[in-house]
Amino acid sequence: RGQLIARPGAFALWSRGEELITDRFPDLAPLADFLPPGTVIDGEILAWDAAQNRPLPFAALQKRIGRKTVPKSLLAEAPARLLAYDLLEDAGQDIRDQPLSHRRTRLDAIITALPPGLPLATSTAITAPDWDGLANIRATAREEGAEGLMLKRATSAYFAGRKRGDWWKWKLDPWTVDCVMLYAQAGHGRRANLFTDFTFGVRHGNEIVPFTKAYSGLTDAEFNEITRWVQKNTLERFGPVRKVPAELVFEIGFEGIRASPRHKSGIALRFPRMLRWRRDKGVEEIDTLDSLRALLQAAS
Repeated sequence: RGQLIARPGAFALWSRGEELITDRFPDLAPLADFLPPGTVIDGEILAWDAAQNRPLPFAALQKRIGRKTVPKSLLAEAPARLLAYDLLEDAGQDIRDQPLSHRRTRLDAIITALPPGLPLATSTAITAPDWDGLANIRATAREEGAEGLMLKRATSAYFAGRKRGDWWKWKLDPWTVDCVMLYAQAGHGRRANLFTDFTFGVRHGNEIVPFTKAYSGLTDAEFNEITRWVQKNTLERFGPVRKVPAELVFEIGFEGIRASPRHKSGIALRFPRMLRWRRDKGVEEIDTLDSLRALLQAAS
């Protein structure tokens, strides 16, 4: 998520976390020469595959986000594009209180007037006759490199923060995997006295390979119960980390999967979290690394 600000003599890109990121996306700088002064656009910064005309995997963008300066090789490998979906200022006038339909009309007019080839486009407005039609479109979101649909009331104003009612992110159901806890570590803040950060593994041949970490999704009562179990069943200690028997099975949900040479399993998950403690399953029923690799292949 990013916000582009083009004012007389000034051009800036800001992240959702209010961090100035202009220098990390020099390939978006040419927009300053063409956008009308007094334009503020809200949108999504994406790594873009021009040949396929679709977003690259989120991992390609992550390589750029963590750098103060971006080498030319990475600029070529993961060129950036801003996919615009809202207009906050038009010719220097704050229009956030105007209906979304008006803001989108003005946004479309501004972008249509730009010369071709610039790294800026308007997000596609999707329509359907009913909820079933929207559900069918939502079901294809992953094929488009998206997490679901963003539904917005056409009459809505633009509000900061997490306002509810006029906008709704209708995400796809997460992918899931059953796995076993291998390591546990204490949490932070109010959960500093509980084991809440876990490393999980899946089966690979005759061994269990660690493949992800997760620390959210369970109730306080479950974290308390697991903490007592970890304290009684610790096999080894590595600083704050405790190795435990491969006995407790959990269902992990996640939004994406990618290849990762940094991990022993060769994969990394996006937004992993615990969906539930599978007390009904034993370690012999956990998923395999091959099943995750097949999912990775399908996602690619």
